[in-house]
Amino acid sequence: MRDTLLIALYAFAGAAATGLAGAGVLRLIRRRSLTASLTVVAAVGVVAMLAGTLAVAWAMFLSPHDLSVVTTVVAMATVVSLATALLLGRWVVARSRELADAARHFGDGGEFAAPGVPATAELEELSRQLAATSTRLAESRERERALETSRRELVAWISHDLRTPLAGLRAMAEALEDGVAADPDRYLRQIRTEVERLDGMVGDLFQLSRIHAGTLPLSPSRVCLYDLVGDALAGADPLAREHGVRLVGDRVEPLPVEVDGREMSRVLGNLLVNAIRRTPPDGTVAVAAERTDEGVLLTVTDACGGIPEEDLPRVFDTGWRGTHARTPPAGAGLGLAIVRGIVEAHHGRATVHNIPGGCRFEVTLPAAP
Repeated sequence: MRDTLLIALYAFAGAAATGLAGAGVLRLIRRRSLTASLTVVAAVGVVAMLAGTLAVAWAMFLSPHDLSVVTTVVAMATVVSLATALLLGRWVVARSRELADAARHFGDGGEFAAPGVPATAELEELSRQLAATSTRLAESRERERALETSRRELVAWISHDLRTPLAGLRAMAEALEDGVAADPDRYLRQIRTEVERLDGMVGDLFQLSRIHAGTLPLSPSRVCLYDLVGDALAGADPLAREHGVRLVGDRVEPLPVEVDGREMSRVLGNLLVNAIRRTPPDGTVAVAAERTDEGVLLTVTDACGGIPEEDLPRVFDTGWRGTHARTPPAGAGLGLAIVRGIVEAHHGRATVHNIPGGCRFEVTLPAAP
């Protein structure tokens, strides 16, 4: 029993010394190829066994003949182990290089294509993660292109909408200055109207910039949706009468919501103005509110005749105004973008879909406790 313990102690000492030396070598070549690291690991295994054997022989537990036999066996094991480590290392390095080439192409703006040759479980997982990242980046690039297109359209439309009233204001101001205005009071009223419209446009741009920057200030409070809808209907009634459109709000439940009353009134106002302007005379714009499994659902239904299916995903984009003429009172295409921004700031969702004869805008808000 005592001899066995001594043999184990000497073998452990020799193997431990080899292991420490191998760890030092691995640290020195940690920036080298994986093939070198695998070779060192394989060599440590067989050299540790040889060192333990030599330590035992030095303590005279092995005869010279037995030591020769063991050394020969270890030498053969060393050759096989090193050859296997080299082959395995070259195979793993080749798979790693294929993955690196695929990742490099993906980094240059292309899509990630995983290597066709099977790799280790770790490289396979890395490949899956790169493929998922490639998909997310492609979606991000697509959103960026859409935003850039929207931005360019917005700049073009805003420039158009500003040029027309500014030209009119300049002409009226020059007529008043030269004293050739036939009806100065009418000119002054028209100037005030145009200035108010320009002020509203600038206010929308400022609101939209705060939404995009994530700095929209909100002061949520518990309010009744019935009261919000009632106030919005009252505010939109003069415009509805001017266009000959009927406003209906008899399907609004008195549901409590935690929202910023001022901003949510703007949401309802923008939706109603948009619906009234798109609804022909003698048409109806209906507002409804009910509780659903997702929260509180607020809908505004108009009789615009529907929106082309290819345009539905762009309805809430900044600057989008469909196929209507890009002239007032169509606006600058900011109203629905502001609606979406305010609703999402309240952790809600704004959507639109067609119904027979028109379309329905839906705003889903979290229900108050």
